[in-house]
Amino acid sequence: MNTHRNNRSNSFVPIAVAVIASLLCGYFVGIHLSRKHQQYAGNKIDAILSIIDRQYVDTVNVRQLIETTAMKLVSELDPHSKLIPAEELQVVIDDLEGSFSGIGVSFTTPADTILVTSVISGGPAEKAGILPFDRIIMIDDSVYAGKNIGQMQIMRTLRGSKNSRVKLGIRRGGASELIYFEVTRGDVPNYSIDVAYAMGEVGYIKVNSFARTTYNEFITSLAKLGKEGCSSFIVDLRGNRGGYLDAAIRVINEFMPPNRPIVYTEGKAYKRQNFFADGTGSCQDTPIAVLVDELSGSASEIFAGAIQDNDRGLIIGRRTYGKGLVQAPIPLDDGSELRLTVQRYYTPSGRCIQKTYEMGKSEEYDEDLNIRYRHGEFYMADSIKMDESLMYTTLGGRTVYGGGGIMPDVFIPLDTSHVTSYFDAVVNSGTLYQFVLEYSERNHARLGAFKSGEELHSYLKQQSLLTEFTDFAEAKGIKKRPTLIQVSRNLIETSLYAYIIRNFFDSAGFYPVYQKDDVTINRALQLIRNGNLLPES
Repeated sequence: MNTHRNNRSNSFVPIAVAVIASLLCGYFVGIHLSRKHQQYAGNKIDAILSIIDRQYVDTVNVRQLIETTAMKLVSELDPHSKLIPAEELQVVIDDLEGSFSGIGVSFTTPADTILVTSVISGGPAEKAGILPFDRIIMIDDSVYAGKNIGQMQIMRTLRGSKNSRVKLGIRRGGASELIYFEVTRGDVPNYSIDVAYAMGEVGYIKVNSFARTTYNEFITSLAKLGKEGCSSFIVDLRGNRGGYLDAAIRVINEFMPPNRPIVYTEGKAYKRQNFFADGTGSCQDTPIAVLVDELSGSASEIFAGAIQDNDRGLIIGRRTYGKGLVQAPIPLDDGSELRLTVQRYYTPSGRCIQKTYEMGKSEEYDEDLNIRYRHGEFYMADSIKMDESLMYTTLGGRTVYGGGGIMPDVFIPLDTSHVTSYFDAVVNSGTLYQFVLEYSERNHARLGAFKSGEELHSYLKQQSLLTEFTDFAEAKGIKKRPTLIQVSRNLIETSLYAYIIRNFFDSAGFYPVYQKDDVTINRALQLIRNGNLLPES
């Protein structure tokens, strides 16, 4: 028995030795590798990528790994620092520079087909013979119809260097054969002011961003409205996410007396820089109302904050987004660009209206608007709790708050009085827009003969559009709901009129119709006409 036990014990010896040897081997290999890796004593990320490239068991795309790592690195900062890939950078720049090289069309993609909705007058596409309601089936040698291709990709394909050429295969009307056009790309204006029109003695200007061309566009709009007899202005910044700081400052300057503070900026690597009105503004004493909402951010908030802190006019609408961080563009060698937060900006009273955030938690930050909506902030001003520790004083002695957007002087709740489940269904399904496109295309000759949006509007109101539309929607599977249709009647009809008119008269025809029942605009008009544009202390 003892011999047996000894034999069993001895049989374990080679196994144990093998295990120990294996562990020791692993240990010594580890020692060997760690010594070898000591040569990478510099940047840890560079060292890791180099090791992976040379020694990882499988072949990896190091370039893609670097891109992913860089994106992740920047995402650990504040929510507004971004790394923009080289292939997307030009589109981003074009949106702020005010022009780009392309063919000059607006389009939509119903049923995965590129449908031209408008052609810029005098642009390359118009010169080549492209018409509204043409369908782009082919671009160069590639078929684009029937494919789920994003609008960003289509935009990148249609845009290109100046004087370069693109071949388009067009289906026009009900023709089965394609018509081919060769379009030479050229400069296409990208306007930052959607529309400027007179509402009697009040001029209305809608600014969608603060781009490189915004100031010149704005001055042109002021001159146009001045000739039409406008003696006061509504500047609509709702939905305006911002843009260039200097563009916003130049526009604000038009409404400020000399030496009034507009904004100041400050950062770790940047000394405080103050910006003041220079006294050359053309509307220094002109009554002004500024419209804002929860999507008004950055440069829009600079504009609203300067007007409010100087008690220069009324801010009307809902609390703004809350972006008080300034990004600097830093180009990188591979053509990408780092938009790094380097400063905070402060309104004249000294408040930073940046809302709170945690580093690296952009998803929670982006959820803020949904939280505000669920909390009831879009409907009740009383639901908004401002931080009492961040109280500031305007030029006239009024109390304002920092730490989370610009609170309006006059609160306007989100208007949902005519919104029903039926209206949501026809809009969210795209049925309303599909009807507009088909109606416009089917009646193109007649509707295109009108000389103004007002004439076309008068004609459309005489048609049975609501009945025709609800029949169309029912054929698309959206059941008629007479009671709900009646509640949403004005909203549906106004939308139909406005979108049809836009297909023939662009924004100049669209907005006066679409906004005729806009609660915020109508409140601003009422206050201006009653002379109530001085904020109460």
